[in-house]
Amino acid sequence: MIKRQLGKTGIEVSEVAFGGVEIGIPYGIGVKSTADMLSETEAIKLLHVAADLGINFFDTARIYGNSETIMGKAFKNRRDDVVIGTKCRHLRDENGNIPKDSKLKKIIENSLNESLEALQTDHVDIFMLHQADITILENEEISTIFSDLKKKGKCRTIGVSTYSPEETKKAIEVGKWNVIQVPFNLMDQRQADFFSLATKNGIGIIIRSVLLKGLLSDKGKGLHPALAEVEKHIKCYDELLEESINNLSSLAIKFALSFPEVSAILVGIDRQEYLYKSLEAANGIYLKNGKLSRAKELSYPDPGFLNLPYWDKMNWLR
Repeated sequence: MIKRQLGKTGIEVSEVAFGGVEIGIPYGIGVKSTADMLSETEAIKLLHVAADLGINFFDTARIYGNSETIMGKAFKNRRDDVVIGTKCRHLRDENGNIPKDSKLKKIIENSLNESLEALQTDHVDIFMLHQADITILENEEISTIFSDLKKKGKCRTIGVSTYSPEETKKAIEVGKWNVIQVPFNLMDQRQADFFSLATKNGIGIIIRSVLLKGLLSDKGKGLHPALAEVEKHIKCYDELLEESINNLSSLAIKFALSFPEVSAILVGIDRQEYLYKSLEAANGIYLKNGKLSRAKELSYPDPGFLNLPYWDKMNWLR
């Protein structure tokens, strides 16, 4: 497994990172309940296999159900071998407001302490804001609290998880964050506009939604009628397949790793077969020249429609 530098953090991460949401909560196409998920024993075994095969970066979050607890059990005796990133609980209250002063600090600190207990460690390598919107990113108190936790040694570096290009731009401009996690894939390529700026500022780039919640794989067929145009567009990528890249998920992974500014891509993994396919695709041979240019041309014409949380809400992914 090839490793890349995570910006200027001094942390080296595997190109493929293990996305931990699937082992913690029901997530993804066709996963309706815990009955469709791995057992804890199976999940721990999968994490061990991933680490043994060279993946050293494992991503989770406080709100990913049992994900942190499972990772804690898996890595308590091999903590130095892995890079663990987790995300803070959401900061807004039920009314959508951001708490102030001591209450805000308490939420963030308690979230991290809960994560440390579940992960059975005294620090995380990356502590991130979850769903960092513009207002949250402009809140200097929040970035100060995160920076203080870094100074105390409870995390090695701090970052943010953004959704929109505007949020990513703001996170870079603020100048307080070391890592940015963004959605980016064959369909939605808008975040690439800020790759160079992030790199220029020493910020590590982590990519999520590489497979668009499984749509950019063999699961992207027979979709809900509301996603008919999306399914039609997905078929366009067949022209880029060949003997060395013979399936859509491999193409999607190779595309994301074709950008040198990218430190790692998160791949949601809940089956060993998915793990092997991901590692096979991340072999250091990525898209170049004409094929990369063509892949860029085939981005979805209306990327704003690619709103996975909204699709979930509408039950279009069930």
